[in-house]
Amino acid sequence: MTAPSATARAALAALLLAGPALAGLAGVPLPASARAAESARYVEGMGDVPVMPGLAPAEEAPLVFDKPAGRIAQSVMAGTMDRGAVLAFYNQTMPQLGWSRAPQRAGGAASFLREGEELRLEFVEPARAAAPKAGATVVRFSLIPR
Repeated sequence: MTAPSATARAALAALLLAGPALAGLAGVPLPASARAAESARYVEGMGDVPVMPGLAPAEEAPLVFDKPAGRIAQSVMAGTMDRGAVLAFYNQTMPQLGWSRAPQRAGGAASFLREGEELRLEFVEPARAAAPKAGATVVRFSLIPR
């Protein structure tokens, strides 16, 4: 089976994120934090990596470097859901976008592989200035060449 094209992956990601609207929940008002997360539908600097509903950027801007060997990007997101919910969302979503799950990393981190790139999701301790609320789950998304 061949990996889906970038256009097909982006269309699938849009469909996954539009699920609540398609399920008839489009008229339900979202809290401000959810509206902010919805406006950032993809992790900035990482193409078609969707933002899990409930996560929002925890830093001003991501780090993005383009190198001849591939791109390097890092972005930090935070939300009030637990780690298990974050892992469940990305374990379900990323394979649908052509990513394959790599063996679990230390500290509960997750890794996904696709087309010469590795996407790492690492759970980090919230910095007081970066975390939106006490008890927030903070996830660092790192995209590196393989």
